[in-house]
Amino acid sequence: MSTMSPWLKAGLIGAAILFVLNVLGVIPCIGCLTLLLGFLAYVGIGALAAYFLPPVREAGTAGWQGALAAVIAALVGGLVNMVIATVRMAVTDSAAMLSQMPPEVLQQLRDAGVDVANMGPAFGLLGGSVCCGSGLILAAILGAVGGAIFAAVQPE
Repeated sequence: MSTMSPWLKAGLIGAAILFVLNVLGVIPCIGCLTLLLGFLAYVGIGALAAYFLPPVREAGTAGWQGALAAVIAALVGGLVNMVIATVRMAVTDSAAMLSQMPPEVLQQLRDAGVDVANMGPAFGLLGGSVCCGSGLILAAILGAVGGAIFAAVQPE
């Protein structure tokens, strides 16, 4: 019988946690709090991956396991966030959003054949993908820190 690797098990548990945090983040007053909880979750996901390692845990191995687990969780969380952002931008008033953009940029988009009046969902996808990409790096770092610290404190 094969068992699931520690980084995958912790990553899937972390993905469920980040899913809940991202959905709760839609609530305006709670959104700021879920952002901070998300950062703490990456550290916890890394520590959970280290916890799932058999003793004697080494900080280097636990750090890698934590980084992988946090990246798995961040991928799922980022995709959920991207869907939420796309839906939000689809229902947001495009005129209000476009009024924030410089006229030169709008003209360049029109010249490229982009229908700027209906590009709300595209902005959601673009913003979500940029956040997801940078979030993966941050998640890997925080997950590695969590895993390494757990292994250093609890090697047995």
